[in-house]
Amino acid sequence: MPVEERLTELPDLPDTPGYAHAVTVTGKLAFVSGQVAVDAQGCVVGVDDLGAQTRQALSNLHHVIRKIGADWSDVIKFTWYVLDASEVQTIRDVRDEILRPALGEVHNPASTLVQVAALFGPDFLVEVEAVVAIPAEASDV
Repeated sequence: MPVEERLTELPDLPDTPGYAHAVTVTGKLAFVSGQVAVDAQGCVVGVDDLGAQTRQALSNLHHVIRKIGADWSDVIKFTWYVLDASEVQTIRDVRDEILRPALGEVHNPASTLVQVAALFGPDFLVEVEAVVAIPAEASDV
């Protein structure tokens, strides 16, 4: 696995709520475009439901990550764009529901959450992008 270390504890910083301060890697990286809550037909999933939209956006992101030969354990960093940052716990809960089975007790990737005035469609509540370390066996992708 190209992820070498997840830096989670520093003496001069508080513990993080489940994500790494930094992640070090070796090898090839992929920068995955932001994913939103659309199904295979391009229809919005979970209008007015942040949990459902987060679940669908992560599902779409996972499809891309798997296509490039990686999985959740290879994600270095998430960047989240949300309309309402006060709803961050909903995003954390869904993220953990999806990532915990894959990561076990390992901390989540580094993460940034940004509140925005709008996303590209009026019904979208969340968008998530990722930086992924490509495993050596998938390096021909």
